[in-house]
Amino acid sequence: MKIEQIYTGCLAQGAYYVESKGEVAIIDPLREVQDYINRANRDEAKIKYIFETHFHADFVSGHVTLAEKTGATIVFGPNATTSFDSYIAKDGEVFKVGDIEIIALHTPGHTMESTTYLVKDPNGKNHAIFSGDTLFLGDVGRPDLAQKAASMTQEELAGTLFDSLRSKIMTLEDDVIVYPAHGAGSACGKNLSKETVGTIGDQKKTNYALRADMTREEFIKEVTDGLLPPPAYFPLNVKLNREGYDSIDNVIERGAKPLTPSEFDVVANETDALILDVRHQSEFIKGFIPQSIFIGLGGSFAPWVGALVKDIKQSILLVTPEGKEEETITRLSRVGFDNVLGFLSGGVDAWKADGRELDTLESVSADVLETKINEGALVFDVRKPGEYTNEHIENVPSTPLDFLNDHIAEFPTDKDFYVHCAGGYRSVIAASILKARGFHKVIDVAGGYGAIKKTGIKRTETISCSTSK
Repeated sequence: MKIEQIYTGCLAQGAYYVESKGEVAIIDPLREVQDYINRANRDEAKIKYIFETHFHADFVSGHVTLAEKTGATIVFGPNATTSFDSYIAKDGEVFKVGDIEIIALHTPGHTMESTTYLVKDPNGKNHAIFSGDTLFLGDVGRPDLAQKAASMTQEELAGTLFDSLRSKIMTLEDDVIVYPAHGAGSACGKNLSKETVGTIGDQKKTNYALRADMTREEFIKEVTDGLLPPPAYFPLNVKLNREGYDSIDNVIERGAKPLTPSEFDVVANETDALILDVRHQSEFIKGFIPQSIFIGLGGSFAPWVGALVKDIKQSILLVTPEGKEEETITRLSRVGFDNVLGFLSGGVDAWKADGRELDTLESVSADVLETKINEGALVFDVRKPGEYTNEHIENVPSTPLDFLNDHIAEFPTDKDFYVHCAGGYRSVIAASILKARGFHKVIDVAGGYGAIKKTGIKRTETISCSTSK
């Protein structure tokens, strides 16, 4: 038996390859599926099943394409309905993969079709669970994403999740390995660990939601406390995962179209496409196409696109580092953004060589910011609410990047103002959006809060955050 975790850091997502005696099961695959096929070919094995733990909201799964390319059966848990061929498992149903068994344990709560897959080794011993978004390391799945579809409140879903955890997962042996669908950085939970593999026993000791003396009411309160609104693209990804989608091969073929500066300009004007610049922030601030938005490949690229662009049908034109065009299109497609119209051939250098205008973004050091603050400068903190609560510059408001639209009225148009994040990535995203919307006085703070802490700028005291919630 072979179990391999295939972890994609920028999505904080874990897919799994399970092989025994020449048969393979794939759990929660990403949209680009060739890697799974190549692995099976190396093992001289055949992909038999594609197990989906639930209808994912934060990424488009590769189940449909992988089934088309391999003939494997797509398996969902009870309550799932799809617009493509799939097998809906019964609670407790057993699937044979070589010498091992994989058992579908219906664990509703995160969503009503959520299912955990229990692997029994060739000797019949409980070996591991693929817990999807039911159980993470350090947390459990948020219970507010399926309310509309399930006609249930988040409190009702949380109560259902409590029952699932107590009756199906916490009854397993302490040495059973836990393979979750996500780790730290995912918006599918609140307090996910940076670790991506654990055990039932460890989670009983360290996961607040698995406390032995926890009541159902306490669980509901703690799990629902502090939930931020989910990104707008989540329900659109659920729809794609339920109803199907175009092949990623077609998406790449359409999007990987080189455009001259003249062609790029024409397409931008005729289609109202968003110009998305994915270079490093240090390159972007030195020169970019006017009205373009920065979201760099070096950060959590796809989730930020989903959180900020919102409409997955938005037409997009790309400005990328040389050779990164296909990677960019692939990563956009992971969260359902399939409408890339092409990329600027030769990048910003070609645009400049063609005699076309470039815009720039002013960026200053934290030392300069210290001087400006002493002169009464306006500063905005675009970090996440939890980061802000933990510690921030005195008298500076929280305007998190995730909800920038809700704070637009707070930014001035007639005088300079400064934006900072933790390290400089998110502040450039925010500044690019604000500048594209007419806020030409925005100034980025290079190095973010990390650099600010090395100055004499007055800050609030650090709050020691509890690890129980």
